[in-house]
Amino acid sequence: MVLDSKRKIIVYIFIFVFFGGISFTYADQTKEIRIGFVPSMGEGDIEIYQELINHLSRETGINFKGVTTKDYAGIIQALSYGQIDFARLGPKSYVEAAEYAEIEALALELNKKGEPGYYGILIAKNGKGITSFAQAKDTRFAFTEPDSTSGYLVPSVMLVKDLKVEPRKYFKSINFSGSHGDSILGVKNGTYDIASVATKLLDRMVEKGEVVHDDFVILEKSDLIPGPCFCARKALPLKLKTDFQNALISFNQNKKALQKLQCGGYMKTNDKTYDIIRELNLMKKQLTRK
Repeated sequence: MVLDSKRKIIVYIFIFVFFGGISFTYADQTKEIRIGFVPSMGEGDIEIYQELINHLSRETGINFKGVTTKDYAGIIQALSYGQIDFARLGPKSYVEAAEYAEIEALALELNKKGEPGYYGILIAKNGKGITSFAQAKDTRFAFTEPDSTSGYLVPSVMLVKDLKVEPRKYFKSINFSGSHGDSILGVKNGTYDIASVATKLLDRMVEKGEVVHDDFVILEKSDLIPGPCFCARKALPLKLKTDFQNALISFNQNKKALQKLQCGGYMKTNDKTYDIIRELNLMKKQLTRK
């Protein structure tokens, strides 16, 4: 059974198993300052951020360490208790985290074209006879997880508002794969017929040689979604947050590393950038009630 994000967060409030650390002071530069990541492609995904983490440590003179939990609710719980100080969150998870934790958005991730965001797509396996969404009725559909923006929130609104279908009646089955990588491989291997994923994460798997673009047909594409953000606890010293932000943006010079991340770099941002996600959340609730 998949718990919704708010129920997960309440459960995690009583669990202290993910992180053993406490909040660190900027003055003590021998301490680790932890950055939380949620694997978007499956286990081990955090490794692709190690070069960025090393860069942040060199530029600031602070020892940064990347840590992970299995889902966004664990990251939100850790931020709430000061067990991590920074985190990379998707747009939806950032908005939800801001409801429970005193955090602020510092930098937004650009796509490979330099646009301030990315796109959600609905994909099917090439050669299986599904070349348009009109042919998707009575098929097996996969979201990624309930806290995902492009893997759940955006396609949920797209299906009901734009495509005029009620997912649980339109599809043969609705599934949650757990990650974008699992959804992509699930379509390729025939576990699912249709899946909602992010363009950048499909590109990453192509870059790694795990799939090729010709494996899939893109049935629908969303409007531009604000990119994932790096956020920080508001209680951190201003200098630490500013140094982190500047060091992150200076990583834009490392084009080779950005290519591995399927990323076009970073730009400064703030909370208002993600108001569109709040609007989509509200719209989804309204559509669900109808």
